[in-house]
Amino acid sequence: MKVAFIGLGNMGAPMARNLLKAGHEVVAIDLNASAVAEVVSAGAQAGTLDTASQCPVVITMLQTGQQVASIYLGETGLLSRLEKGTLVIDSSTIDAATACRVHQEAETLSLDFVDAPVSGGTAGAAAGTLTFIVGGSEHAFSRAQGVLGAMGGNVFHAGGSGAGQVAKICNNMLLSVLMAGTCEALTLGMAHGLNAAVLSDIMKVSSGGNWVLEKYNPVPGVMDNTPASNGYQGGFTSQLMIKDLELAMAAAGAVSASVPMGGLARALYQMHNKKGNAGKDFSSLLALFEG
Repeated sequence: MKVAFIGLGNMGAPMARNLLKAGHEVVAIDLNASAVAEVVSAGAQAGTLDTASQCPVVITMLQTGQQVASIYLGETGLLSRLEKGTLVIDSSTIDAATACRVHQEAETLSLDFVDAPVSGGTAGAAAGTLTFIVGGSEHAFSRAQGVLGAMGGNVFHAGGSGAGQVAKICNNMLLSVLMAGTCEALTLGMAHGLNAAVLSDIMKVSSGGNWVLEKYNPVPGVMDNTPASNGYQGGFTSQLMIKDLELAMAAAGAVSASVPMGGLARALYQMHNKKGNAGKDFSSLLALFEG
């Protein structure tokens, strides 16, 4: 299948390479020429938005709802240039309202659109084990499953248009709380002279066990191949975590939901980022507690 992939950042590039490994023909599109060249070296062909209009499947992996809207919507937007029946997958993490706007316009143009944000980070993107959280019609979801399965290990249908985005921000809000709590507990133990690796092993199999302890320990040297053991480089930046927490707060406000833990996590990351850590992985929050 010929797939146009737009947005070849830390997540998009490995996702596109996994499509190539699965036998799909990939048209690589990004404003960063070096990012395009990297995916082209793996077997893709370089393309433009005009090239994308000729593909039966289009995937976007962008940073903001504004970017998604600017590419897809309007009289000259990409949706207006696609053939009827094109499958459009947006794997960006954005606000549900924008996802619904794109869905509505796609529907009027007889296009199949799903919002399909991901969980699993850069490691999951590289390994092809991402979790896709999909919003859209049953028909569109059914069409998207095969393509998404080439890039992930789990594909869930969360519900109708925008449901994927809501489920994703709920997940990331919980992740921020888990990271903050884990950093706090590990820092307390280390202040009393405990070995971070030993304490992590204890908590991992006890009632405090969580994904952070199992997959993404924030203490340098405890786990290999984590951002914490690489100077907090790579992975998911603290700046992006703030973006997702802002989306969560907006979603909570829209339905008058109470999210005090999410609000506290946002405040902690705001303090952390103001200390010059916005570009570091979100597990670098450990430094806020150590300080």
